[in-house]
Amino acid sequence: MSDKKDKIDIRSLTLEALQQRFINMDEKPFRAKQVYEWLWKKSCLSFDHMSNISKELRAKLDEKFVINKVGINSSQISADKTIKNSFILHDAHLIEGVLIPTPERMTACVSSQVGCSLTCKFCATGYMERKRNLNPDEIYDQVVLIDKQARENYGIPLSNIVYMGMGEPLLNYANVLKSIERITAEDGLNMAAKRITVSTAGIAKMIRKLGDDKVKFNLALSLHAANDEKRNTIMPINEQNSLKALADALKYYFAKTKNAVTYEYIVFDGFNDTLKDAEELARFCKHLPCKVNIIEYNPISFANFINAGEDRIEAFAEYLRKQGITTNIRRSRGKDIDAACGQLAINEKEKEKEAVTP
Repeated sequence: MSDKKDKIDIRSLTLEALQQRFINMDEKPFRAKQVYEWLWKKSCLSFDHMSNISKELRAKLDEKFVINKVGINSSQISADKTIKNSFILHDAHLIEGVLIPTPERMTACVSSQVGCSLTCKFCATGYMERKRNLNPDEIYDQVVLIDKQARENYGIPLSNIVYMGMGEPLLNYANVLKSIERITAEDGLNMAAKRITVSTAGIAKMIRKLGDDKVKFNLALSLHAANDEKRNTIMPINEQNSLKALADALKYYFAKTKNAVTYEYIVFDGFNDTLKDAEELARFCKHLPCKVNIIEYNPISFANFINAGEDRIEAFAEYLRKQGITTNIRRSRGKDIDAACGQLAINEKEKEKEAVTP
């Protein structure tokens, strides 16, 4: 029997590549299509469960290929019914993903990297080391597992997916786009691209690439300050991707895709919560069609930021609305289990478990 490390990750192959492998194995190419459907449309994680494939072929597949599945390491349910998951990967790394139920939608928040390299000062993941990128199937598996949770716990399937978990999606560009292709494909999960949002801290050249690729999913930019000096302080990525560079990239993206952009803005007490800050944000919003989501800050142990007071947030939002900018105030969910925006990080006990898991 082949050693697992010598086997090919079958979900890393395109349908065409898999068909060629089957031809090389003296198998009919249509069998490859059947297997591909089991993997991506039926989310099958075992060759033994592929019931329309002969036992002989299943044995052959098991000899040559591996399905590197993602498993649930632990789950916590918040008082507001949010479910935070620690997922374990085939190499024992841990990531987190969240099911966010609201009356209007069931949303999966998924990770794109193990850790993160961007060191945003207000985000727990930013204090972790980036260990590696996630493969498309590892992102896809998070969606499948969270959808199953939504159905089992609330009797409702997923309606939306946000790439707002651990990591910077645009620094794992090819794998993120491949995962979305599989999630939206007819021979995949067949979800509408418009129900998917990719959130970025702002990588200008990759935003331009999204435009060149004419993506159909939604783009959100974690802005949090609309002047370079402040943004540099909390988001070091801004030093290489200034607001002007981002504005130019976003205008290019909009010209190519005609997709409006969402700006995410956390209002920190005493930092970016004045009407002058709101005025700077309103000016930035004039570059292209957009909306603003004002996000409640969720405290983390690594940083000393405080959420702005309710009056400040309302005044900030009202100023933007008077400028004709669609503005929503998003209340955080899952705060009591550290599942809210900016709080995802593997805790110390789980890190120890990760270190000893074979």
